[in-house]
Amino acid sequence: MSSNPVRERISKEVRENDVVLYMKGTPMFPQCGFSAAVVEILEYFGVPYKGIDVLQDPSLRQGIKEFANWPTIPQLYIKGEFVGGCDIVREMAENGELAQVLKDKGVKTSTA
Repeated sequence: MSSNPVRERISKEVRENDVVLYMKGTPMFPQCGFSAAVVEILEYFGVPYKGIDVLQDPSLRQGIKEFANWPTIPQLYIKGEFVGGCDIVREMAENGELAQVLKDKGVKTSTA
């Protein structure tokens, strides 16, 4: 099996951080509306997370799509598990599912 440094890097990030958001831009300066929306949701819940800017590395931008077999960015991971992109995260936040996932996985929030 050949090693894939981008895949290994992604795997390490989602394994070592409770909440990871692969996004366009940074949490302080999102570079697309979808990334900004997910940042806003995470900020609302007071969730500590690591934002990773895929625009800084084209191989990472493509690699994250292959990693989750998901064609769009942003991508949210909680405790190593792919949650979804903007529309899914927004819907989960609205119906209470996101709060429940965070609670079930033991992620501290300011709204808990």
